[in-house]
Amino acid sequence: MCGIVGYIGTKPAQQLLVEGLKRLEYRGYDSAGIAVIGQSGLSITRAVGRVQSLEDKLEETGSLEGTLGLAHTRWATHGTVTQANAHPQRDDTSGICLVHNGIIENYAAIKTYLEEKGHQFSSETDTEVLAMLIGELYEGDLESAVQAALREVTGAYAIVVVCEQEPDVMIAARKGSPLMIGIGSGEYIVASDPSAIVAHTTQAFPLENYNVVKLTRDHIRTSTIENIEVTPRIMQLEMDLGQIELGDYDHFMLKEIFEQPSALSNTFRGRLDKKSGKVVLGGLDEFAKQLVKAKRVIITAQGTAMHAAMIGEYLLEDLAKVPTECEYASEFRYRNPIIEDGTMVVAVSQSGETADTLAALEEAKDRGALSLGVINVVGSTIARETDAGVYLRVGPEIGVASTKAFTGQVAVLTLISLFMARRRFMSAEESSALLKQLELVPDKIERVLETADTIRTLTEKYVHRENWLFLGRGYNYPTAMEGALKLKEISYIHAEGMPAAEMKHGPIALIDKGMPVVFIANRGAQYEKVMINIEEVRSRGGHVIAVATEGDTQIKSIAEDVMYVPDVPEALSPMVTVIPLQLMAYHAAVLRGKDVDKPRNLAKSVTVE
Repeated sequence: MCGIVGYIGTKPAQQLLVEGLKRLEYRGYDSAGIAVIGQSGLSITRAVGRVQSLEDKLEETGSLEGTLGLAHTRWATHGTVTQANAHPQRDDTSGICLVHNGIIENYAAIKTYLEEKGHQFSSETDTEVLAMLIGELYEGDLESAVQAALREVTGAYAIVVVCEQEPDVMIAARKGSPLMIGIGSGEYIVASDPSAIVAHTTQAFPLENYNVVKLTRDHIRTSTIENIEVTPRIMQLEMDLGQIELGDYDHFMLKEIFEQPSALSNTFRGRLDKKSGKVVLGGLDEFAKQLVKAKRVIITAQGTAMHAAMIGEYLLEDLAKVPTECEYASEFRYRNPIIEDGTMVVAVSQSGETADTLAALEEAKDRGALSLGVINVVGSTIARETDAGVYLRVGPEIGVASTKAFTGQVAVLTLISLFMARRRFMSAEESSALLKQLELVPDKIERVLETADTIRTLTEKYVHRENWLFLGRGYNYPTAMEGALKLKEISYIHAEGMPAAEMKHGPIALIDKGMPVVFIANRGAQYEKVMINIEEVRSRGGHVIAVATEGDTQIKSIAEDVMYVPDVPEALSPMVTVIPLQLMAYHAAVLRGKDVDKPRNLAKSVTVE
């Protein structure tokens, strides 16, 4: 949620900051703002809407001169979407200005205290409260004032702070919400994630919780909020600038859908030992014995990652024969979960910063569980907090609606399941056969992508309908849920995904003449059951759109439309059957004139509760 970028160096700050905001806009796009300190002091410009609105305003009002500044693109939490509530926010006495990602939970009490001190507020935001508190505590040392203020607040924050009275100093701090410091030559770039840094430097470090960094043009100092100096862990950013640029595609989502064959090839590279039938996962080697002896697995996630986790539950129970359950992280953290000896918790998150998933992970760890991460972003908080893990290696995902991260998560959960299965009960021959099929999955996805134009034509027939059902069984029940989520996320069509048999227990009442009902009906153990469910929908006037296995002619007689996918072992099928659903959602959004990459009310990384 929200994108932050800060710059201190020798270059004009405005262009660099606006460029950084564009790369971070997928984190929030309700409003945007920029502040620069130059010879004439502190200048702030804010605008409601996308970063383009801020650019237009800057063109009207004139450039902000200076080589130190900060900027923000907002996903609204406290306060409505207005210019007054946009960031940066400032105090009313000391020229303190800051941008913030997160939620200050005790802001109301602090605001009352500050109002009694005579401070006057102009916004509804918790961020202005924090700016005022820093200003109230400021006595000529910005670093000390920020540390003192942060000792008084509860909640999550990633902040960048400047002060008109200290025009050569920038302070950044974080707890909960992500923040990285890019290290250049005579300059530093602070940002919510590497996408705003990589164009300028590949050297960076993530701030740890309760850490504060003081930046000048020639010096960096990292400490805790208690002013205890710490040494950051500098790392090499693996992201390539080309990975975060649109190229020849109309939208990032489309680009990322079509990147899935190469992305999964990267996921599998060096990890499939087909000769021995073993999966090679260096990140898990140290804990291999504990994995083999695991008595229970809990997979925790949110959103699209939860659907991947649900598939992981099937995989671990079917292949590795270990009892597994999926938990919504937001619910897991607030109940009293039973964690016994031999329990392993797997946190699944594209960003590695999802607040609920991180909190669930910490709860499980506190109770003694072995923790694994299935994460895409290297060096992210969850990746650092888990005992071990496996990176997706699918590259940065910019589109808010997740596509290649989903297939990457399913792929990695498949690898973990086979890693455990081969060491528990599965024979070398059976494992080797599955690994050979797994290696073919990228090519089979490529074949589905070749039908994108056909899927667009099919989608055009139904895009005017406002209510859809997505149904599947077994491994592809979670795939149906993911298909429904994709459609509603970006086209705003109401869609529900559920087990096909569940339809008869209530939702069948929704089916009327012409209602689109999407069935994942690939060949598998429950194929005949799915065919019966299709007949039940047809008899009530629903229009059946089927995802079916190539060569299945029977399905044509009972479905209005069929999207074919190559034959794949059932355990591997979700990585292939989801592709037509992603393309259908994409085309539906485009046909309805929606903003595919920036759907309303959504942001890419949910770092607040």
